[in-house]
Amino acid sequence: MAAPVLNKADGAAASARSVQSLTLGKALNLGLRAAMEADPKVLVMGEDVGKLGGVFRITDGLQKDFGEHRVLDTPLAESGIIGTAVGLAVRGFRPVCEIQFDGFIFPAFDQIVSQVAKLHARTLGRVKVPMVIRVPFGGGIGAVEHHSESPESYFAHTAGLKVVACSNAVDAYWMIQQAIRCDDPVLFFEPKRFYHSGFLKADVDTAATPAPLFASRVVRRGHTATVVAYGPSIKVALDAATAAEDEGHALEVIDLRTLSPLDLGPVFESVRRTGRLIVVSEAPAESSLTSEIAARVQQECFYSLEAPVLRVTGFDTPYPAAKLEEHFLPDLDRVLDAVDRSLAW
Repeated sequence: MAAPVLNKADGAAASARSVQSLTLGKALNLGLRAAMEADPKVLVMGEDVGKLGGVFRITDGLQKDFGEHRVLDTPLAESGIIGTAVGLAVRGFRPVCEIQFDGFIFPAFDQIVSQVAKLHARTLGRVKVPMVIRVPFGGGIGAVEHHSESPESYFAHTAGLKVVACSNAVDAYWMIQQAIRCDDPVLFFEPKRFYHSGFLKADVDTAATPAPLFASRVVRRGHTATVVAYGPSIKVALDAATAAEDEGHALEVIDLRTLSPLDLGPVFESVRRTGRLIVVSEAPAESSLTSEIAARVQQECFYSLEAPVLRVTGFDTPYPAAKLEEHFLPDLDRVLDAVDRSLAW
């Protein structure tokens, strides 16, 4: 049957129906739902993801609509969750595992680095492991120990894993679907403090063509200095760019989106124009993604740099108690101070 021909009014109405104003959390929920509708092999599993809908309600309503055989409540055993998902993945399913909080991922670390990351290479490409591990990460929610971590560098360092981080509702909706369709295992980091924040609420066009999954993106143009961030740090980077306008500075802000593989082409192009780079992350600076970015930019853009690459990060300490986290996390003042130091060099 031929596709129906729409006049301009019909097209506008159809477009309006495909656009929804969503929080990041709701965008993830709808993205998961779309992936499950498109492929019956997609399963969701984790602690309290079924009847409760997850502690952050990201999987709310999915078990009711898709059944207990596709949305599975698991025991409180992260190693068991990931190990079970490996078996499902090699048998042709596409499991999506929720790690309830970032700090809970370490009991599953052995499964992830010893099995998930290596099976494809170990079998000379004969076995694929198409699974997604969702990780709410970062601070800012006033939680107790083990509930506010930034473990992404561990996994970006591990060959065989793909690692991505969404920072807004549009990316959340599309990236979760793209990650599920990927034949490689994907660690999917989500900034939990912004799940239900009005700040990140955005119009999501569910009929649009999404950006590639493993690609960084310039989210604000500028020429004074380049600021690179990802996940929850994008907000402070954008806030810094807005504040810097008052002093006549135009900061270019780049959202990495993909942490492994890193897509640094847009970063190199930007630094060659601005001559300055500030990298922002909540993770500690030692042996981190910010270290890798600084090293790669120094190698590729050495003669374009007007100042050393500066980093604004969490401190090299265990994540502090909730009452101290505002001093631990990169904030507007620390980013603007780094910009001033770069410009004064």
